[in-house]
Amino acid sequence: MQRAGGPTSARQSAGMARSVALLLWAQALGLTGAQPSQLTLDPPWTPVFLPDKVTLTCQGSSAPGPTDWYVNEQFWQQARSNHIHITRDLPGSYRLQCRSPGAGLSPSITLGFSNDWLALQVPARVLLEGDTLPLRCRGWKDMHIAQVRFFHEREALGGPPRGTELLLPSLQLHHSGRYHCQATVGHVFPQWQESALVMVAVQELFTVPVLRLEGPAEPREGTPVSLGCLSHLSPLRPLTRLQHLFYQDDMVVGGPQGSPQLQLPAVGLSHSGNYSCEVRTETASVRKRSTPVTVTVRRVPVSGVSLVAQPPGGQVVEGDRLVLSCSVAEGTGPLSFSWHRQGSAVPLATGPYYTLRTVRHQDSGRYHCTATNGGTVADSPPLWVTVLVPVAGATITMARMEPVVPAGENLNLSCSVRVGTAPVTFTWLRDGQELDSGPVLSLGTVGPAHAGTYQCLATNRLGTHRIFRARSLALALSVTQPRQGGRQQGTAMAVGLSVSLLLLLTAAMGWYLRRRCRAAAGKSWSRDTMVPQEPEGRQPEPTAHPGEPEDGEVLYTRVVVTERDGGEYGGWGTRRPRVSPPPARVPEPVSLPGTSPSRSPRGSPRFAPPREPPVTYAVLPGAHARLRLPSDTYENIP
Repeated sequence: MQRAGGPTSARQSAGMARSVALLLWAQALGLTGAQPSQLTLDPPWTPVFLPDKVTLTCQGSSAPGPTDWYVNEQFWQQARSNHIHITRDLPGSYRLQCRSPGAGLSPSITLGFSNDWLALQVPARVLLEGDTLPLRCRGWKDMHIAQVRFFHEREALGGPPRGTELLLPSLQLHHSGRYHCQATVGHVFPQWQESALVMVAVQELFTVPVLRLEGPAEPREGTPVSLGCLSHLSPLRPLTRLQHLFYQDDMVVGGPQGSPQLQLPAVGLSHSGNYSCEVRTETASVRKRSTPVTVTVRRVPVSGVSLVAQPPGGQVVEGDRLVLSCSVAEGTGPLSFSWHRQGSAVPLATGPYYTLRTVRHQDSGRYHCTATNGGTVADSPPLWVTVLVPVAGATITMARMEPVVPAGENLNLSCSVRVGTAPVTFTWLRDGQELDSGPVLSLGTVGPAHAGTYQCLATNRLGTHRIFRARSLALALSVTQPRQGGRQQGTAMAVGLSVSLLLLLTAAMGWYLRRRCRAAAGKSWSRDTMVPQEPEGRQPEPTAHPGEPEDGEVLYTRVVVTERDGGEYGGWGTRRPRVSPPPARVPEPVSLPGTSPSRSPRGSPRFAPPREPPVTYAVLPGAHARLRLPSDTYENIP
């Protein structure tokens, strides 16, 4: 049977006790230099049954003086002794505090007085994390109880009780709350009874640690970093020894150690990550972990990129070896390099070195290297690589095909090379002695003094130490003098030959024209001679030559062109036309128109004086005219 008013007042007093405990705990942390007083009870249980007597003891500094007592946060009394006795006749709960001389105010302890049939008793002291909580279920006037069960927030607690008690080891903050017990009370007629709710407040042994980074959250690679794990012990247990551990991405990187500091002398990229720390007791009964802190290690920016060539200056001869190396003055982290050439979008190579084992002429150009550490990028100043091609294939050329030059002629010699990087210098030698310089040797009007053996020497160089030469083949130049008598005799022979040829052509043309005129005169005569008229009634007599051509016929002449031995058309062997003479003709007797033919005494007709026959002249094409067929047929047209 439950006594009136017991459970309700117990719940209210438990809630108030928790609030006051938290407030006093905050005040205790705020005190500077003064440790709080310690309040203990005997018997160390709450609640107690009426009318039990309880002894309160206040412990603090050893300084003498009276002790102040507080009830429900109000000053109650001051006593010369550090302990007093309390007894009550009515049930209820009281929040008790004390202050010793030279010490601070103690945390509050809730002391309850009960007159119920069944009561759950808990330690009447401040409970901290890691403590052990004994739960004790007790009957009125120590009546017999059985079948005891314990509950936390109306949920049964596991584990077998030892008679009327249950021990909860290693308290944690989540163990705070309301507890009660159930049991059968009595021997003859046992009945189920339920105790009032008792509030249990578990306070922190130490605060949740806070990880602090001494310095920037993004330190540069190679700089030192210090990590601090800050936590505050409860003033009620100031001598508790704590251990500290440090984690990077849940991996232990420091501890367990007594010092709350972790030193990283020189951080690298591998030190980037999420850091946290853990504070725990030596028995690890209480352990707390901080909120993670992100640490990002930044590389030192890349700067001062330089490019060095071997041979120095990037001047190399074709076929030699060229090595380019890239370095940085500042920059941390894994560095990567790439090589570039002006005009090429694709990198030539990667790595700190670029080697050309056999340099070619087309490898000339502007080069630079790029360095990066993943965060920053920097380029080196450009380097111009010059590949020199040694001179080769020196050759002398001149306007004449043969090296025999008549005296008095103007002559220049030129020297050129097949390959060679400019600038190329030329030196002229005559009979092994240096004569002049330049690509062209102007001899002017040559004479016997210019005869000799000529060579040109082509030269180019790399710097001041490497000189390349190419010598041409020797040119033996001869100068000849012209003979005056021979030249006059040749000129006279040429003139005589020309005159003879002209006379021969003139004679042939005259002969041909005479023959042509004769043929034309004969034909005209035959056409213009009139036949004598016969008397009327008399038929004309037949002609004496029936085979001769009649009037109006055309006389054809065959012209055959022949070729002299060894000649051609238009050359010295000019073909001369051979004109076949017309057949011999006898002129017919004719009479003038309107007259009668007269006859000679012998009866033969008389001839009138003949008219001059018309003659047609033609000029045949000469040797230099348009070529015709070798032979052709010609006709005369009156």
